[in-house]
Amino acid sequence: MSDTKEESNPPKFIYWHVWTDDDGVSHQTRCELTNFEKESMGGDAAPQWNNRLLTSESKIVFAELPVGWVGEWHENPQPQWIIPLSGKWFVETMDGIRVEMGAGEISFGGDQNTQPNAEGNQGHLSGTVGDEPAKLMIIQLEGGRYVELRPGDFS
Repeated sequence: MSDTKEESNPPKFIYWHVWTDDDGVSHQTRCELTNFEKESMGGDAAPQWNNRLLTSESKIVFAELPVGWVGEWHENPQPQWIIPLSGKWFVETMDGIRVEMGAGEISFGGDQNTQPNAEGNQGHLSGTVGDEPAKLMIIQLEGGRYVELRPGDFS
């Protein structure tokens, strides 16, 4: 059986990369994950597109942000992937960019080592959007090698 066009073209996943520039200012950049390979997960499972992005120590946290929750200006505690499972939340970076994300959208929080701006804001502001809690899955990455990553460093 030959691959159809859809089966032979690897997918692209969109994510927002929250990062710190050389002046200590946080930003958000829309990026793509593109390094997918078709492989089976094992046994008799049919091949699927996988991007084995990282192999490192990590912690997985499930969180529920209540309606009206606001995380005042702060840095991500460590580099982390954040995936909303339900509800909506927002992230506003020091450059004034605000991104709202719902179920299945992806953000990488890498805004460590920011410097306070003239208003004293540092890192990012985040909170829930709408009239339901935001349920999030957070994958925190151990080790310092992820702190300085810039948009496009993941593929």
